[in-house]
Amino acid sequence: RFVPKRMVPFSFPLSKCALWDPVPTGDVIGSHITYYRNPKLSMMEKTLRLAYRHAKQNKKKLFSCFLLGTLAIDEDEEGITLTIDRFDPGREV
Repeated sequence: RFVPKRMVPFSFPLSKCALWDPVPTGDVIGSHITYYRNPKLSMMEKTLRLAYRHAKQNKKKLFSCFLLGTLAIDEDEEGITLTIDRFDPGREV
């Protein structure tokens, strides 16, 4: 559902049976985020420095971590911006 100036999440009600026929109809189409929108990535310098320092201090070649942020549609509705502003090194266990 589209509400001007803000997005409203939607969800389907829980049910024990399907509310529609799951058999596909029509031609297969692909959907990709860059097909309709121009993506931009923005990252806070502090977050990047923290992730870099953590990677250098880690003794393992591979490690897991999380980069957290927000995804927003631009005001002109022509693009999307992913802003990464937090770094979480995660847990070893």
